[in-house]
Amino acid sequence: MTLPRQVLPDCCHMITRRCTQRQFLLRPDDELDNAFLYCLIEAALRYDIALLHSTAMANHHHTTIHDRIGTLCEFMEHFHKMLAKCVNSMRGRWENCWASEPPCAVRLLERDDVINKVVYAATNPVKDGLVEAATDWPGVNTIDALLEGRELRARRPAFFRDDGNMPAEVSITLEIPPQFGDRDRFLDEVRERIAKVEARQLVIRSVLGRGVLGRTRIRQQSWRASPESHESRRVLRPRLAAQSKWARIEALQRSRSFQSEYQLARRALLRGTPIPFPAGTYWLRRFMGVEVSPLILN
Repeated sequence: MTLPRQVLPDCCHMITRRCTQRQFLLRPDDELDNAFLYCLIEAALRYDIALLHSTAMANHHHTTIHDRIGTLCEFMEHFHKMLAKCVNSMRGRWENCWASEPPCAVRLLERDDVINKVVYAATNPVKDGLVEAATDWPGVNTIDALLEGRELRARRPAFFRDDGNMPAEVSITLEIPPQFGDRDRFLDEVRERIAKVEARQLVIRSVLGRGVLGRTRIRQQSWRASPESHESRRVLRPRLAAQSKWARIEALQRSRSFQSEYQLARRALLRGTPIPFPAGTYWLRRFMGVEVSPLILN
């Protein structure tokens, strides 16, 4: 059994989830791209999530968010459920869309950590030798909308009924959390780091004599296919990322304190003498209604 996850408000996360059998179920095409954006935006609006960036590769996605009020789990559940239904309907399939492992949600502690993950996700197609520039990716890569301050829009996929409760169209503007300071300076750093990655990959391809797959061939891939490369198994699944050593140490200490307090409250609950669970307790609060201590902000 995995350790309980502490879900707190006002936190940034990078969410990653992979398709079953590493299949290219998210292979870019107009219908799929629209469905991905629609489900992502609708879930973000429903659960008051601020979107920073998202890249949908052919068999996984990376999405960076700011969880304003502590609804990370509900957001992930709804987004992945709705998107899986749409993908299966489009592909004419019935089995599970996502890999059996749960989605990975890495908490990003500081400003530089968020920038690192946005750049990592935006340049994923470049580092994989698929396109020359991040904005060349033919699927969902919201980096241009982030840098330009452009609104994202999507229309309701055909899977959803016209007379249902899903809106006909959704729209959202990507946000930079206010605690990260000046928006323009933040975006300038993102733009500069992306340019460095693209330049480095160009040099690597030149030395190796390699080209990129290109937009046309990417779209021509079968969604039933999967990468030929080997995937690492039984690797660690981090829950937080921090470039700063001291921020990482502090976060790990807080996590250990949460786990200790959680286990103490759980034992008390099983004995029939319940005490409040620590702030950030999610599953037992949502599904069993246990009492949770209020969050104390420093």
